[in-house]
Amino acid sequence: MFARFTEEARKAVIRAGILALDAGRPTLETDLMLLALAETRPFTLRSFTATAAAVRERVGAGDTGALLSTLGIDVDVVRRRTRAGADDPAAWRLRRSRVRPLRVMLYGPLGQLPLAMHARKVVEVALWRPGPVTGEHLMWGLLADGANGTARVLSDLGVDLRDLVQELGMPVARRSA
Repeated sequence: MFARFTEEARKAVIRAGILALDAGRPTLETDLMLLALAETRPFTLRSFTATAAAVRERVGAGDTGALLSTLGIDVDVVRRRTRAGADDPAAWRLRRSRVRPLRVMLYGPLGQLPLAMHARKVVEVALWRPGPVTGEHLMWGLLADGANGTARVLSDLGVDLRDLVQELGMPVARRSA
């Protein structure tokens, strides 16, 4: 499935997977996909004004370094030594199960992780768009599913959703009177 992804979009999905594995989560959720997009910025969306720190705080990804630093352990040093090359996009695969077509898995050197339903929808919407899958397509996928909470998080962080939707070129449903 990564064949159509740009290098930057692929790195964003991989970053989301690494965040989920670091947090000990059983699945990759949309909140971590949003955080990964905020961290990697695989797009040029001027209306995406949320910072990675603000998104991290809002989605509750936590900071494992603070607790371990009280024990004298530098998490960044440990990660650099034990995870050299783990974020290399060539080492990761995104695949749909042939037996269970609604199951999409992210495989990499740090482990395997199923995409939760809403995260799978993000990827499917991004793939539905013509051309290569970009960071903009991933953001479109996050915003296309109103049930995943992305719009609420971005709105709470002061992002003008109308501007973002317009910049993405998303169709807007008109309400009739």
